[in-house]
Amino acid sequence: MPHHHRSVMTSPLRLFLLACISSLLTACSGDSSTAATAAVDAPDALGPRAVGYSSFTAVDAAREDRSLLVDVWYPVDDEDTDGAPPAEYLLLDPFGLPSAVALEGPPVSTRPAQPLLVFSHGYGGISIQSFGLMEALASHGFIVVSPEHTGNAQSSPTDSFDEAAANRVPDVSFLIDTMFSRNRDPQDEFHQRIDESAVGVVGHSFGGMTAVGMAAGWAGAPPDPRVTAIAPISAVIDGALQSDDRPSPNAGFTEEQLESITAAVMLMGGTEDTNVPIGNNAIAFEQMVNASPLYKVDIIGANHNHFAAICAIAGWLLDRGWGPDIWPALGAEALIEPYETTCGPDVLAIEEANRLQNLYVVSFFKSQLREERGYDPFLSPELAETEPGVAFAAK
Repeated sequence: MPHHHRSVMTSPLRLFLLACISSLLTACSGDSSTAATAAVDAPDALGPRAVGYSSFTAVDAAREDRSLLVDVWYPVDDEDTDGAPPAEYLLLDPFGLPSAVALEGPPVSTRPAQPLLVFSHGYGGISIQSFGLMEALASHGFIVVSPEHTGNAQSSPTDSFDEAAANRVPDVSFLIDTMFSRNRDPQDEFHQRIDESAVGVVGHSFGGMTAVGMAAGWAGAPPDPRVTAIAPISAVIDGALQSDDRPSPNAGFTEEQLESITAAVMLMGGTEDTNVPIGNNAIAFEQMVNASPLYKVDIIGANHNHFAAICAIAGWLLDRGWGPDIWPALGAEALIEPYETTCGPDVLAIEEANRLQNLYVVSFFKSQLREERGYDPFLSPELAETEPGVAFAAK
């Protein structure tokens, strides 16, 4: 059966409080018209747009025809949803995980051009690893592309650490080039659908390092000035904090690199992350002195895998009668430990971790790439005081 991602709506009371904050009034009256005027679509719930999904292969001729499989999530006009089947995310060929949100291949929305986001997966991961976040972002009006980093993906774990690092920033820059080319091609479905002045990168773990690298340069690749906002999630900043020994200059970032970042930055991580300790974000928060604005969001109780669709993927396997005992035979042995530590009753509920991730990531990119000031209150200490599961800082 399909996994249904639970969305938790922001309460009317919270919207009212946020409206009062955003109006900069010294006191709030009981007149709900203030809230109605300032209210925006709740960032911790699905947005108002239908979501489409497609995939394509991009080949970079400048890098020896390097081939990338790319997934795309995008907004869809309501009138174009009729008859479109649910999207299926391929996990075990020919089996796919049906989406409860995205539709397979309807036309891209004809509304004004939308910001472009690139998502970068973790080390040896998969492009759909955080599909719930991708769907949420698309439902709020973003076009989101997610490459499977060839050579450092579950399907092709062939690269060394340094080889993988050296490919990451060029992969993302190439995808930005590719989507801009599609945006300028009158024959392409994405023609004039992308706002080329509004580009952001979000990534998890090694993908979070990729996001930092887009703004600071990494592993021999320069930063990409087209990227003006980044959201690194559980990114390694100081390699010395890691439990595994990676004697590589690419295992973290220097203070000079971090000081060079002028993009808007949201650092996110989990306080119970033993893979990438939350102290990495504290270091980045102190050393990214030129990032503007700079936010740090610690999700209390979250571990490294709370930011990926671990439980949804595991649930799909279990629904088919495939228990953890046979996951190694299916090529899913690496899923066992994350499933056991993330999806049980004694840890932070994955739904709550996803809600908080969506709340802050959606608000951040809405504020920075769409300049929708109605989302600024969600990025405030006042909002954080209403979210006991978050430790928030900004400067």
